[in-house]
Amino acid sequence: MNFQDALIELQNDKLLLFAIPLFLVSAAIEYLFAKEKHPNLYHRKDFWVSISMGIFSSIVEFLPKLLAFVAFLYLHQISPLKDIVERQWWAWILLFFLDDFSYYWFHRLNHEVRLFWAGHVPHHSSIHMNFGTALRQGVGERIHKFFFWLWLPLLGFDPLMIFTMISLSLLYQFFVHTELVKKLPKWYEFVFNTPSHHRVHHASNIRYLDCNHAGVLIIWDKLFGTFSEELESEKPVYGLTVNIETHNPIKVASHEYTAIWQDIKRAPKFSDKLRYIFLSPGWSHDGEDKRAKTLRKQL
Repeated sequence: MNFQDALIELQNDKLLLFAIPLFLVSAAIEYLFAKEKHPNLYHRKDFWVSISMGIFSSIVEFLPKLLAFVAFLYLHQISPLKDIVERQWWAWILLFFLDDFSYYWFHRLNHEVRLFWAGHVPHHSSIHMNFGTALRQGVGERIHKFFFWLWLPLLGFDPLMIFTMISLSLLYQFFVHTELVKKLPKWYEFVFNTPSHHRVHHASNIRYLDCNHAGVLIIWDKLFGTFSEELESEKPVYGLTVNIETHNPIKVASHEYTAIWQDIKRAPKFSDKLRYIFLSPGWSHDGEDKRAKTLRKQL
């Protein structure tokens, strides 16, 4: 497949056109279903911030996605496996696991590297958990996102396969953003990411901080020590450890970048300036260490 043919095929991908109305209809159904028993599930201003962030992130992602596509195409062309790994059924299954593994590390490092967190934090800024929150995507994370998938075309997977799998994963993840589904069967909870697992991920409780980074499979969190189960005795409290309390989409998207810059300016040593960029959120050169791992040890 040459570059022009690949671009034409990419343009014919209708998954996004299918997903957008599905997301909006699902959010409307959830709102109507919960209106009487859960009247506080949705908040009008909060919902429109989420919609705004979804639109904004889609616009920002266009150029990084195009550049990633070009890079993926080049890496696929030089891969010694490109004529072995095509679009066989087993290749799709293998790609499913490799894509999910890539997403886990992308998502986890978005929480453990402050510069990445600044691009991801808008997704966690809502104090509500609903399908609208799923649309509140981080803007800045779009810039570095595709670096975590660069190794896949070298294994012989073509760019369109990779983008399709990324989209399918995000489609699944949309539906774990809800409070209306409690626990699913134990076998499913053991293997897959579920609403219960993802409520933990969005919680600001110390016990739950920086846990459950799963895309589709929860097994990566269990393997790498970032899993936490939702407890009946501790209801998740959504939002940030210090909420920003604004419905201005620009501030939602940029507030952590501003905070990083302020910390860099007040840090006396160059090494501390770098730590404010690359260490986990919560580190301070002159104050209390409020990183998630530190707080959990204290707890």
